[in-house]
Amino acid sequence: MFDKMREDIRTICERDPAARSALEVMLLYNGYKAVRSHARAAFFYRHGMKFLARWISQRCVRRTNIEIHPAAKIGRRFFIDHGTGVVIGETTEIGDDCTIYQGVTLGGTGKDRGKRHPTLGNNVMVGTGAKVLGPIHIGDNVRIAAGAVVLSDIPDNCTAVGIPARVVRKNGFRVGELDQIHIPDPVAQELQRLREEVDKLEKEAEKRGRKA
Repeated sequence: MFDKMREDIRTICERDPAARSALEVMLLYNGYKAVRSHARAAFFYRHGMKFLARWISQRCVRRTNIEIHPAAKIGRRFFIDHGTGVVIGETTEIGDDCTIYQGVTLGGTGKDRGKRHPTLGNNVMVGTGAKVLGPIHIGDNVRIAAGAVVLSDIPDNCTAVGIPARVVRKNGFRVGELDQIHIPDPVAQELQRLREEVDKLEKEAEKRGRKA
């Protein structure tokens, strides 16, 4: 247990340039507190004490504003940076060396049964406010941009951005014209489609008027 605690603290110190000491991480980092709380809750959940497990996890929500279901499976060296508003669902599986930022949801779509939540491979980064929804698989070494909404599988070694998320880099090479800043606006896209449809109807009406 103590080896795991030291490993988690070392992970945070390595990944967060704002972390000044192990003591600071232990006492002040909500992400660290949430991961340790989940370890305790998961132990009780595996041993059939599910009410106690949920009590621990819900107490953690009140203390940290991070909700991790006790049944979620989390690998080693998992880092939640900042953490406010993070939600990790019951059937979520997270590999080793993953990092997620504040506002991230690893959740369900509301239409699935059984396995309802995503599976993340190793060394995955999920940016601020991103939503990864449904029983989908996110490959190893994947980067998900801030604000992205991921609804389908993403293969290894990719970067995905947008709503819905699209792969724009694979194995270090660009495969699309998007990046983390130039994310398409779905409202603007729909308005443009409607303008084009209106223009088309107006031209058809004009042609019919001339024939009449």
